[in-house]
Amino acid sequence: MAQDKLIILGAREHNLKNISLEIPRDQLVVLTGLSGSGQSSLAFATIYAAGQRRYVESLSAYARPFLGLMDKPDV
Repeated sequence: MAQDKLIILGAREHNLKNISLEIPRDQLVVLTGLSGSGQSSLAFATIYAAGQRRYVESLSAYARPFLGLMDKPDV
């Protein structure tokens, strides 16, 4: 069963302060807000880092050391 949304609960990366949200999958999503309100932190430090970690964990144990692993986001 495929999930139709990405659920983020309690993100606390950089200037994000315990933010929770649901992002639909297979749709164009735009992150907007005032300068310094955390769009980049949400996009790169939270969503991208979590996706990269899940991808690397799906690889064989032999291949993992060759790829750099980002820190786990504070979610």
